[in-house]
Amino acid sequence: MNDAASRIAHRSSPAAVAALSDTAAVRRALDRGRAVVLPNPAPLTCVVAATGPAAVNTAKRRPAGQAVALWAHHPDTLDRLDGLLDLDRDTRRFARRLLGEELVTLLVPVHDHLSVPAWLAPATLSGWTLLFGARWQPLAPLLDPFPVLYVSSANRPGGQPAATPADAAAVFAPDAPVLADPTGPAPPSGPAAPGRRATTTVRLHPDGRAELHRHGAQDGSHPGPGRYLRHLHRSYRDRGAP
Repeated sequence: MNDAASRIAHRSSPAAVAALSDTAAVRRALDRGRAVVLPNPAPLTCVVAATGPAAVNTAKRRPAGQAVALWAHHPDTLDRLDGLLDLDRDTRRFARRLLGEELVTLLVPVHDHLSVPAWLAPATLSGWTLLFGARWQPLAPLLDPFPVLYVSSANRPGGQPAATPADAAAVFAPDAPVLADPTGPAPPSGPAAPGRRATTTVRLHPDGRAELHRHGAQDGSHPGPGRYLRHLHRSYRDRGAP
């Protein structure tokens, strides 16, 4: 068996599935400041999350101070962001819809005359803040007590993001608890899990322009960046436009 086949077999093994954690165990880990791995609905991949950025980076085996995304899943966090982002009111509303409905990751500008607060600093670099938006409803009871969370793709350097909890457990357990799929039995792992990718990243400029920063799950079915961006404007900003 070659190395690739061995990794696939390990990901799909009963041991990987048995290493999954329940919601109570994952909540305890978050309370203690540990990193956890959480699933997302298809076509998204799993993520590593924690209440502190260093825990996310340590779980991923990369420098503790590396920038991470802020998980913009909580209304209070979104409200706190409003006064910090260098976007007009309409573009902030557009950003909220992209985060909450399209579930993309956003790069958004911060006001250069304001000091970046400590809770936002780990997600901010050179005047831009990275926001992760996916809020899967089955995870809401787990996430709601943690309005400030940091997040990154569930992979280690050089690896692909884990498609399913079983995939993630083979990489991260027992170092980081991996939440079992809260909706029921896990879907197939490895190459049998179709079409899962990390989120698309969109950059919003101060003048309201949108730019595709990184290809991902959401734009994959569109024929090109321009068509995808027009879809975003029609669906979330220019409602009623042809």
